[in-house]
Amino acid sequence: MSLLPAVEIDAADLDFAPRLAIAISSFNQPVIELLEQGCMAALNEAGLAPEQVTLVRVPGAFELPLACQRLALSGQFDALIALGAVIRGETPHFDYVAEAVERGVLDIQLSFELPVIFGVLTTDTAEQAFARARPEEGDKGGDAARAALEMISVLRQLDDLLPADTQ
Repeated sequence: MSLLPAVEIDAADLDFAPRLAIAISSFNQPVIELLEQGCMAALNEAGLAPEQVTLVRVPGAFELPLACQRLALSGQFDALIALGAVIRGETPHFDYVAEAVERGVLDIQLSFELPVIFGVLTTDTAEQAFARARPEEGDKGGDAARAALEMISVLRQLDDLLPADTQ
């Protein structure tokens, strides 16, 4: 049996000016501020201008999928980033919110064939959330920005592999 040769997908520098939207939960604000700082710093380091990035603030993580869906419907963006923090409490609320947000973001990504990066922290404690959010530690906001840019590049390269009538 012979295997098809592997196709190398290089997430190199983008050859166009991408447009990104970031949906940001306002709940757990001190953690969110750190995620936003890391995300914006990474986008700045990648050379994105302020007019290439749209920020949308929503009350909590549960509202992120709806905001992302509206942003995807606009057709104006090459990738979306959902930033939030869901910290476990004493009730099952954490499980419902975390699962709903994850599923909502995944559904939008697949329905619109658009990168929707899950930058939502789901932690047991506030200390864990801060450690993951701080740009000098976990830098999950920066990771989300870099993942968005990488996925834009990867999808553009994958599009080149598709037959012309499917693009």
